[in-house]
Formats: sequence, structure tokens, C-alpha cells
Amino acid sequence: MNCYCLQRDKYKAANQRAKQALEKYGATRMEVDIDGSFSYAEPQSDAKDSAEKRPKPLKVEEEQLLRAFYEFKIQDVCDAFKFPRKIQATALIYFKRFYLQWSVMEHHPKNIMLTCIYAACKAEENHVSAEELGKGIEQDHHVILNNEMLVLQSLGFDLIVYAPYRALEGFVSDMEEFRGANDDDQHETLKRMLEAARMEADKIMRTEAPLLFPPGQLALAALRRANVVHDILDFERYLRSILSRQQSTQAISELSVSLNTIDSLICKLEAPPTSKDVKHIDRKLKSCLDPGSHDKSKKRKHRSKESSTEVQDLS
Repeated sequence: MNCYCLQRDKYKAANQRAKQALEKYGATRMEVDIDGSFSYAEPQSDAKDSAEKRPKPLKVEEEQLLRAFYEFKIQDVCDAFKFPRKIQATALIYFKRFYLQWSVMEHHPKNIMLTCIYAACKAEENHVSAEELGKGIEQDHHVILNNEMLVLQSLGFDLIVYAPYRALEGFVSDMEEFRGANDDDQHETLKRMLEAARMEADKIMRTEAPLLFPPGQLALAALRRANVVHDILDFERYLRSILSRQQSTQAISELSVSLNTIDSLICKLEAPPTSKDVKHIDRKLKSCLDPGSHDKSKKRKHRSKESSTEVQDLS
């Protein structure tokens, strides 16, 4: 799990960099040009002069909750457009890889989410125009286009993603031969298991596992979880069969450790955060990106209170 610790270090480093930018510039917002180049906003004198007025930065845990919220939104948007699971998986991995480098305080995840979906559609040859994508979810498509080069650069232009879904189908076909399933009932049972495994894979894609393990192991972990419910075969015996046929040097114990780790990440996966769960964090984020928005909000509230007082006085 050294890779897991390395990921955590990257999240902390990005968070720390954004905090330092907040102290130096009074805001964390980055100006992004169409060519992917970026710069921090100009220092704000009032934010520099008064530490009390400076917005509070997000904690690492708050960033994590916000990322989780938008990862689930990626699945929502892809479902709404009826995109194949492969596009959803590709967009999720782009999103995860992007935020290994950046803090959400530097680039708002709502904008990056849309750009990742757009890039995934291109990479998987299921092109949807930025205008169509933006219109479908009532967002400005220019946000997608303005962030496209930034996302591609952050991914190192490495756009090939291997998701577990194709591996799932291959393993289920192999299981059919392994069990000698040749009647309709057994075939239907395996089909149900495949669909259950796809749902488990959807959960896996929202964990850190896709950045830590190859797609074949992700697929086996999903199938093992589905097999617990459907109880189709002796799964450990099946794993031994795979390793022996592939003449793999990997021991069954090593493979089991990997599958157990993936399983534990799924078990730790909480219910998707709701808009209510992240409302306070999003408010903090907007204040970090644009401190002026916090002042405007306070003025609106103040005017609202004054209006309320005037109404009471009149009555």
C-alpha cells in the first residue's frame, strides 16, 4: 500500500500549495488560458493587509468529500447521457489523476468534471460536442473548452485507460468453461452474476483502487463480491485455476491480498455525499476562489435583514 500513501502525500502537497497561494495572493483561483497555461489571480491588497478577512482554506478531508461528490456526479451525468460504462470509467480516472496534482481550491471540480467527461468521450471515440454536453446539464460549454488543454496537460496526454468492464466479460466466459455450464439455467445465472459484478465495479471506480491495481484484479474483486451473493463457484479454486493456466509466478496468497485490499476500499466507501453534505464546503471553496463573492453574499444578507426590519417597522 505504499502507492496509497504516496497518493495521500500528493493530496496533502496540493492542499498545502493552495493554502500558501491563499496567504500570498488572497485567493486560490487560477486564470487558465486556452493553451493550458495558468497564473494566480493578482494579489488583493485588502486580503494581504488583513489576515482576518482572508477566507479559510479547505482541509484535506473537505477536499476529499468534495471530490467524492463530483465523482458521483460524473456517474450521474454519464447515466443521463446514456454513455457506455467505459466512458464513465475513463472520465473518473481522468478526474482522479487530475486531482493528484491539483487542489480543488485551484480548479473547481465542477468544471474539471465536465471537461473530463468531454475528454473521455473523445478518447473513446464517442464524440459529443462541448455545446451539447453543456446544454444537457445547463452549464456554459466555454468552461469545458477553456479547461480542456489544462486537463490534457495534467494527464501528460496519456489518455488510454483500461477499465475492468471488458475483463469482467472475459472472466465470466472463462467461468462458463471452468464450470462446464452448458444449460440455459446456468447461463442465466452467470448473466445475473455479470450484472451484479458490473455494479460492484461501479463502486470500485469511486474508490482509490483504479489508481492502485490493474483492471484484471479490479474485475476479479468485483466478481468475488458478486459470487458471495450468487454462490456460483468455489472462487479460490477458480483463482488457482487462472494462475496455473497463465503459468503466473504470482502466489494465490499475493493475489488474495490485492483482492482483499480492493474489497476493504469498497467497504470503506460511504454513501455518495449529497448537495446538503457539501454545501458548507462549496461555500468555503467559492470564498477561496473569489473572496469578493463572500463579501457580496454578506452584503445581500445584510440588505435582506434591513429590508425585513423596515417591513416590521412599517407594520
